[in-house]
Amino acid sequence: MSTENEGKSEGTQVPPAPSAPPVPVESPSAASQAPAPDAGAPTTPLPAAPDAGRAGAAGTAGAPEEGWPPPGPPRTAPAASAPVDGDWPPPAVPHASSGYESASPHGGPPAPGSDWQNPPQATPLYAEAGAGPHAYGAAGAGAGAGDAGAGGGSGTVWGASYQQPAPKPGRGRGGLVAAVLVAALVAGGLGGGLGYTLARNDDNSGSTTVSASTSGGDVKRDPGTVAGVAARALPSTVTIEAESSSGEGGTGTGFVFDTQGHILTNNHVVAEAVNGGKLTATFPDGKKYNAEIVGHAKGYDVAVIKLKNAPSDLKPLTLGNSDKVAVGDSTIAIGAPFGLSNTVTTGIISAKNRPVASSDGSGSSSSYMSALQTDASINPGNSGGPLLDASGNVIGINSAIQSTGGGGLGGTTQSGSIGLGFAIPINQAKYVAQQLIKTGEPVYAKIGASVSLQEGSGGAKITDTAEGGASAVETGGPADRAGLKPGDVITKLDDMVIDSGPTLIGEIWTHQPGDKVTITYERSGKTHTVDLTLGSRKGDN
Repeated sequence: MSTENEGKSEGTQVPPAPSAPPVPVESPSAASQAPAPDAGAPTTPLPAAPDAGRAGAAGTAGAPEEGWPPPGPPRTAPAASAPVDGDWPPPAVPHASSGYESASPHGGPPAPGSDWQNPPQATPLYAEAGAGPHAYGAAGAGAGAGDAGAGGGSGTVWGASYQQPAPKPGRGRGGLVAAVLVAALVAGGLGGGLGYTLARNDDNSGSTTVSASTSGGDVKRDPGTVAGVAARALPSTVTIEAESSSGEGGTGTGFVFDTQGHILTNNHVVAEAVNGGKLTATFPDGKKYNAEIVGHAKGYDVAVIKLKNAPSDLKPLTLGNSDKVAVGDSTIAIGAPFGLSNTVTTGIISAKNRPVASSDGSGSSSSYMSALQTDASINPGNSGGPLLDASGNVIGINSAIQSTGGGGLGGTTQSGSIGLGFAIPINQAKYVAQQLIKTGEPVYAKIGASVSLQEGSGGAKITDTAEGGASAVETGGPADRAGLKPGDVITKLDDMVIDSGPTLIGEIWTHQPGDKVTITYERSGKTHTVDLTLGSRKGDN
């Protein structure tokens, strides 16, 4: 296990459709007034529409065929016409009194004295009853929406010759039918033109997506999203720089614990500055404050520092309940991995009550925790930062990572995240922090017995002697009063299975002095159960 001892449009205009645009019908009055068609565009004459019973309805634009247009009856009055783009041959409206307004994309001017009126655009009609699909540019450009009917096939082809309908008796009805037909073809032409444009864009850029507005409007994020949680928590998270008197140091993280300027972090983050060193805390807005150590606990790996000249608008992070955390709950970690301040990563709780022994950089495994395990990315520099739940409540302090080097738990090699990070449960850290602020010293719960720190022993075995040759079972202590002896192997504390000495220590330290617990142990092959009240020890020595 390695702790993170921080060392060092504009929109594109649709081009004209490739089919030939119509030109005005020759007439004595319109010939001298109509402007020339667009330069460079091939033109073909628009066939004259028979006047009898159809109010001079104009035919649709298309390529001329031999023998077309057919002769029509003599016109009694010249019909005014204005040149329009190939996509918009307007229908005749004999009773309209307003001037014709060009429907072309280029906005051509109306012909003087014109009786034409722009018809309303109809919903695109790509197939009429009894007719095949309309294929835009089938005989010309060879491209269209889906290339339907391109180069041949049955059906009406846009841009090809148009069969003039037979005259029908009645004035208004024939004009209306012609107007609907022309409107349908115009709509179909527009659809084909768009299809052609998209196909051309696809050929040039590999995309048929039409760009939308890039303004986007205001973006509002729900408070329950990761972005919402991060936005609230980041202003209360600091990057800590610790420097020893000899100039050595590292970087870690902390967060605002109260409005008086206390910052909660890891012991190993500030360890370099314990004896005459220097501490600074920098907020995400760039404001930097000098700080001093209020108290630190090696065994818990918890420390409290206080900002000098702390601002009056500090907002402490809300503390959650780590006992209520469940495997699979979402997690959000904030810190300064490898010195990259204000970094946010996410994951889940992947395990609970994970026994972890970690180092403060001195080479000894001096801290123990029954940790929350998370797969949120945690790296050197994340130490001391908050582990949040989906609501933004602090549920732990990020403290250690599993390393691929250094021999597993207790290793000192600093490698990157492999998806196994460990956090001190906030319920435990809160208690420790309150003790440090109150007295400057940590208070540890204890059973009054020395146990082996070796793993894989099937439990926590009480040693024969303690460090320095003292008795392994403290005289008059909780274990002694409960009848425990050297050689006993503790296998459970309440309902928690104990598989080693570090697991027992970490589990005891999740409790407070005075708590009553049930100890299950084995002696001479038999299992026994006993209740005891936890004692207390002040300080790290």
